[in-house]
Amino acid sequence: MKAGEGMKSYGVQPVANVDHRNSNRRKLEGKPLASDALPLPVGLTNKIFMVLFFSASYYLMRRWREKIRTSTPLHMLNLGEIAAIIVQLASFIYLIGFFGIDYVQTFINKSIDGSWDSEDYRVAGMNCQASQPGSCTPSIPRTPALLSGKPLKEHSNEDISEAVRNGQTPSYSLEAELEDCDRAAAVRRRAVEMVSERSLEGLPLEGMDYSKILGQCCEMVIGHVQIPVGVAGPLLLDGFEYTVPMATTEGCLVASTNRGCKAIAQSGGASSVVTKDGMTRAPVVRFETAKRAAALKFFVEDANNFQTLSVVFNRTSRFARLQDIYCVLAGRNVYMRVSASTGDAMGMNMISKGVQNVLTYLQSVFPDMELISISGNFCADKKATAVNWIEGRGKSVVCEAILKEEIVRKVLKTSVPALVELNTIKNLAGSAVAGALGGFNAHAANIVAAVYIATGQDPAQVVESSQCLTMMEAVNGGRDLHISVTMPSIEVGTIGGGTQLPSQAACLNLLGVRGANADVPGANAEQLARVVAGAVLAGEISLMSALASNTLVKSHMKYNRSSQNIAALGSLPSSQSNQNIAALGGSLSSQNLSAMQTPPLPPSSASSFRHRRSGSSSSPPSA
Repeated sequence: MKAGEGMKSYGVQPVANVDHRNSNRRKLEGKPLASDALPLPVGLTNKIFMVLFFSASYYLMRRWREKIRTSTPLHMLNLGEIAAIIVQLASFIYLIGFFGIDYVQTFINKSIDGSWDSEDYRVAGMNCQASQPGSCTPSIPRTPALLSGKPLKEHSNEDISEAVRNGQTPSYSLEAELEDCDRAAAVRRRAVEMVSERSLEGLPLEGMDYSKILGQCCEMVIGHVQIPVGVAGPLLLDGFEYTVPMATTEGCLVASTNRGCKAIAQSGGASSVVTKDGMTRAPVVRFETAKRAAALKFFVEDANNFQTLSVVFNRTSRFARLQDIYCVLAGRNVYMRVSASTGDAMGMNMISKGVQNVLTYLQSVFPDMELISISGNFCADKKATAVNWIEGRGKSVVCEAILKEEIVRKVLKTSVPALVELNTIKNLAGSAVAGALGGFNAHAANIVAAVYIATGQDPAQVVESSQCLTMMEAVNGGRDLHISVTMPSIEVGTIGGGTQLPSQAACLNLLGVRGANADVPGANAEQLARVVAGAVLAGEISLMSALASNTLVKSHMKYNRSSQNIAALGSLPSSQSNQNIAALGGSLSSQNLSAMQTPPLPPSSASSFRHRRSGSSSSPPSA
């Protein structure tokens, strides 16, 4: 089927040639193309020079053949042969340039849009120098802001903070005006204290290079929050041992996961498989009628058009590769769920740029298409949805292990039948009763959040990344336990965003997945997803065992409850302790205790409560 015929079948006017598409794209994007330098349309110019090249070559070969037969020197040329040589050289030069036009165009677009191969987190006009920690110099010349007739950076921090407080200086411009990210954070912090009249003592300011944060991780910085990082492991996964970093403030979490790692290792290790790898973005567009909306759906999902859409999408990056576009209609609105591989980046920015290119192309084919939003929530990002649970988003991973009966008894302090029964009643039936959407597990979000924070991932994506189905069944004659976790939406990356911060990069380095994989693009991010699934498996094993053996409360009393107040009381002198205890005992008189008892419900409230429970509308019997 020809391209024009295919478009007609969807009720779309065929695009005449490549030049028309380029012209439309120029109008829509406002970007220069290399083909703009040609006096004629690209398609016509290509045909003319192809004909000229082969015609001139054929003519010269015929003439030289005749000269060889007649023993005429080849260097003796007439006017026709000279003209043919000139035409041949000119057309040859053009054709070489033509084959390079696509490269030139992408180079021009790259210089306008910025780098494709990493996600664009830079703030316009700012360039933080890594060689000079804390320095932020404007990449575009600008007139410095003045305060009392002098440049802002020549004033003291206290004066600048006062100017921010009274509105003379915008807080967001401090990095650009002061050209020092550390100083800007200190000034802003002081201004916040002035405005709020509250102290920020206890929130650390020193100890972080704020130039690495600007433009990629956080704005309006006033300090950083400290989160403890523990390690669980070694996690024996796919024949390799991993020490898993976990950033958390929940006591017992790392210890519990560590116990699960021990049980896995002593049983021979766990294995994992990545079944799917593709980030998604779902723009929503609108038409005048549902019929036109359906025409777009049929056009986009037609296999004959996929190659064209792939070329348009893939030109945004060396790593972004279009996999699929799935459309759903809601009246005259079309939701296009675009899936693509994104290398070692988590890929939201990368795929968004590719989707923008596809939309620009589709706009030239469907002029009546109205873009509502580049994200229509059919992606679905940072939300627990059925589409992610079924179709997957990011990395879809299954991780499994077989725990030996002896290990279950000695390390986990429970039995195989007890774990199988508990998993069925709690994780499967209990979650179904609760109406869970992808929450058929004990506490997958606990482990996912801890690893995400430690390795610089987007914590908000824990919502869909922790969707997990935990399965347990007795195997090998009922002696051993087969346990698996199925996680369809693990969204991770090893480049971009918070992964570039020193602390998070160190945690990635601990796992051996820091940065991009030079040999196999995407391999590091895939390995990180496997480790996340393996850590979740370990966490599920340990928590379920604690529940089955009824030791959960005891463990949390030991590891997850602060004893500072008790220790402080115990450190008092004995006489003072006795006085405090006596005073406490005196205050708990029988009168106070009776006053602390819960009063009975009023008769009217008690009656209403009984009615709601029984569903009866009749009056209660009188006493």
